[in-house]
Amino acid sequence: MAADLEHRKGRALAGTVVSNKNDKTIVVRVETLVQHPLLKKFIRRHKKFMAHDPNNECGIGDKVRIIEYRPLSRNKRWHLYSIVEKAV
Repeated sequence: MAADLEHRKGRALAGTVVSNKNDKTIVVRVETLVQHPLLKKFIRRHKKFMAHDPNNECGIGDKVRIIEYRPLSRNKRWHLYSIVEKAV
């Protein structure tokens, strides 16, 4: 499966795992900085993505990379690519 993910061309995002309660599923919070159009001040925006974690290896607080994948369920369109940093 890992070789299959190496050649994918979709988007890749980095974020923090906020939930791993579902079987083989993690919820990843991705933060982005957006500049306010009038004030020119940077604002933090966040969005949560559900991603497939086939080995249930992620814990809450882990920094991970996820990539776009085919639809696996109603909400899951992302796949765990790698764990960047484990939570302490």
